[in-house]
Amino acid sequence: MTQNKILILFAHPLFEKSFVNQELVRHIPISNHITFHDLYEEYPEFDINVKHEQSLLEKHDIIIWHHPMYWYSCPPLLKQWIDMVLEYDWAYGKNGNALKGKSLFQVITTGGAKENYCASGKDRFTIPELLEPFNQTTKVCKMNYLPPFVVHGTHKMNRDEILHHANTYAELLLYLTKKEIKTNEINEHFYINEWFTKQKING
Repeated sequence: MTQNKILILFAHPLFEKSFVNQELVRHIPISNHITFHDLYEEYPEFDINVKHEQSLLEKHDIIIWHHPMYWYSCPPLLKQWIDMVLEYDWAYGKNGNALKGKSLFQVITTGGAKENYCASGKDRFTIPELLEPFNQTTKVCKMNYLPPFVVHGTHKMNRDEILHHANTYAELLLYLTKKEIKTNEINEHFYINEWFTKQKING
């Protein structure tokens, strides 16, 4: 049976103020196949240990960048992580094959409603369009970029809605540890949440 190892790189500079992210993190299953790595806890001074981070990446099959949407991008520590860890001739370039064939997606929380993220909405672009620089980064690193897991409307969400998303996240993580990643099938969907909901409905 397929056993994928998942690395969750979590980056939230105000974690203590985000009830939604607290619940998402609290629901991450305890598993030998899932590693939770809190970047702001590990590197409060932004002094990233590049070799350690690269070693972690090499040991996992699925990489998750879990972060809030900060001005249509990611928090600064995750951007620094990307700049420093994904080195030339290791992650990309002629001899940079360390991440080749691995899969990556983002877990995004945003206060904005889903309908805001479209050409006619106040945010003008869809979430996947705004994440294109991350998509291109993974493509340059010869990885498979999957649609994001997105939680919209966090500022107005009640506890039941939060728990629904947290439970779905937990179920998705366990599912991905046990199943082959069908990249083409997943990429037919706007969000990985939507793809996973169909998997549950179809059994």
